[in-house]
Amino acid sequence: MLRLDDLTVFVRTADSGSLSAAARELAISPALASAALKRLEAALGWRLLARTTRSLRLTEEGANYLRHAREALRLLQEGQEALQQGQDTPGGLLRIAMPSDLGRNFLVRWLDEFQARYPRVSFQLSVSDRVSDLYRQPVDLAIRYGRLDDSSLVALPLAPDNRRVLVAAPAYLQRHAALATLDDLLQHNCLRFMVDEVIHDRWQFGQGSELQELHVQGNRSADDADVVRRWAVAGLGIAYKSRLDLADDIRAGRLLVLLPHLAGEAAPLNMLCMHRQHITPTVLQLRDFLRERCMQA
Repeated sequence: MLRLDDLTVFVRTADSGSLSAAARELAISPALASAALKRLEAALGWRLLARTTRSLRLTEEGANYLRHAREALRLLQEGQEALQQGQDTPGGLLRIAMPSDLGRNFLVRWLDEFQARYPRVSFQLSVSDRVSDLYRQPVDLAIRYGRLDDSSLVALPLAPDNRRVLVAAPAYLQRHAALATLDDLLQHNCLRFMVDEVIHDRWQFGQGSELQELHVQGNRSADDADVVRRWAVAGLGIAYKSRLDLADDIRAGRLLVLLPHLAGEAAPLNMLCMHRQHITPTVLQLRDFLRERCMQA
């Protein structure tokens, strides 16, 4: 028989990478935490953690079992919250991963509005442009740009028609010749975004058979999309970013859209979760709220 406390110790230990740290978080002794792990491994018949005097890591079986343990604890927590506050009332903890630029400049503000409307909801946010692994990280929802690569994830569209746009600050355009054609980009300083040490320097435009790709150059790149946007606003070059990220800057005239007749690369925004069971009334309310805000941006 599996015990809830043993599952909790296992998940906390995997998250912290330390048995003693998990014990401190749970306010129990390291000996009790160790006993809980041994009891769980005995019940399952598999070793979940490889432990030495100096290190602790998940075994292959432990890594596979971790997402099931998380799901079990999440469902139990959700059931308790449903009993306490009624299933139709948004509430509970949502752990959300989001991209840096949209997260800092829009989503955080929108989530504040949502929480003011539904005060029983609480958030734990991870703001980063690195792609979160929903199966191994303590994240319930991920808000991401781009087409869905992992078909096992469930996507709730927030801005399906969003695209990238070319932008520059008025100050930059005063110092450099305006773009007449797309090839003119090759003569400009392009501000580039970087993911996992790979620079996004091949910019695509158009769609279908009309797709055109340019290999752009520039003297700045960053793995934080908000930094790239700030460089563009400061007049340091041309950026190619999601229109959603730039909505306030374009509206205020801090950035101007270049070659607006061209179709930029598709950048649909989705809210992702692991299973349809995760689509609770609270998640649906949040999806509808954020979709409305994206349409207004």
